[in-house]
Amino acid sequence: MIDSSASEKMSRTELRATVGLAGIYGLRMFGLFIILPVFAFYAEHLPGGDNYTLIGVALGAYGLTQAILQIPMGWLSDRIGRKSVIYLGLILFAAGSFIAAMAGDIYWIIFGRIVQGAGAISAAIMALAADLTREEHRTKAMATIGMTIGTVFAISLVVAPILSQWIGVPGIFIVTGVLALVAIIIVKTLIPDPQISRFHSDTEASANGIGSVLMDTQLLRLNYGIFALHATLMTLWLMIPLTLRKAGMAIEDHWQIYLPVLFFSMLLIIPVIIYGEKKAKLKQVFVIAIALLLCSQAAMAMTTETIMGTVFALLVFFTAFNLLEASLPSLISKIAPVGAKGTAIGIYSSTQFLGTFAGAAIGGYLMEHHGHQAIYLFCSGLLALWLILAYTMKAPAAVRSKMYQVHEMDVNKSRQLSQQLAALPGVREALVLAHERVAYLKVDMTGFDEERVSELLEDKEDK
Repeated sequence: MIDSSASEKMSRTELRATVGLAGIYGLRMFGLFIILPVFAFYAEHLPGGDNYTLIGVALGAYGLTQAILQIPMGWLSDRIGRKSVIYLGLILFAAGSFIAAMAGDIYWIIFGRIVQGAGAISAAIMALAADLTREEHRTKAMATIGMTIGTVFAISLVVAPILSQWIGVPGIFIVTGVLALVAIIIVKTLIPDPQISRFHSDTEASANGIGSVLMDTQLLRLNYGIFALHATLMTLWLMIPLTLRKAGMAIEDHWQIYLPVLFFSMLLIIPVIIYGEKKAKLKQVFVIAIALLLCSQAAMAMTTETIMGTVFALLVFFTAFNLLEASLPSLISKIAPVGAKGTAIGIYSSTQFLGTFAGAAIGGYLMEHHGHQAIYLFCSGLLALWLILAYTMKAPAAVRSKMYQVHEMDVNKSRQLSQQLAALPGVREALVLAHERVAYLKVDMTGFDEERVSELLEDKEDK
């Protein structure tokens, strides 16, 4: 009987799988992020690049195919194998990168970005990580993979302006394509093959659960939030690089702005996140962060002529952005039904990428026809609505998720065990899934007696 309180460290296989999959995930996201700070400059010199609507579509096109294919690619990995889907996704991503590198006009760039997004392997990576880690280490593995997003995002913003001067944007696309091919070798040689591959409710979307998740008004508020957050982020990359250039800063020096802004924004949010979790004040922190994000739009609109003003606006923006980016997955886990966490996360992630596309495309259209101020008004409207939705949402319960491996049993016994676990002190929800041989619990941050759970599960195993 293995419980989630085990102090045993990850095995060498689990560590290798976690580090390797985090690296694969990071390499792919690096390829998507790295052109954001420099693409507007490059597109100006392409046929069709004088149209900001097309520049916006090219910038966010990957988000559309990513949003559409992410959940289906996860389902495909259940049928043909995790690694097969990851290989396919990396090949598509590399192909899209090379198409974009050789593009002679903005339309081929758009096509290349669409193909890049079609390599939607996030769900397959998470499912493979679940296959290769035990329940008591699953959260650590997922957190490690998730942390690569923020790290890679920061690295890409810093190195993109420098690489753009050295090898140009086509060279950057070639590098990302080559990295995707290298990632295939890493998957083949470093990532172990799972002994058993099965569906995991905590990491994968279930077709049967999509309807109920989409009907949950609390989850819908969070889904709208991630849509608005990433739509706003993408409009940023249509304006800020051009704003810095207009203020007199050379393109290759833009990293001198991005690096300290990201560094100090991360420092600022750490104590806030700790406070929100420990004091069960996540909603209050969440609402304040959205308000700050809204303020950042006003700051950007009023400080477009000066570098220091832009730096201040960016610091406010990224402090709020990073805080919300860290808080939203935690809120999804606390609010989602215990057996539908994977489905809720899948829909949330797809909505995020839809926001990426919509923000870039609409932002480009507004910039083309109405100018910078229209973009700030658009983003302010998105964020103001989010602020209202967040302020009126229910405060999430102070709970955390737990997983336990259980012995083989039939469906009736799993239902009985679910009821017994749910009746224990400090347990808010409990669901035992016989086919997964896992018990999922949502428990109070205080007052939960894990020994009672272990005793009950051991007693059932003995019988």
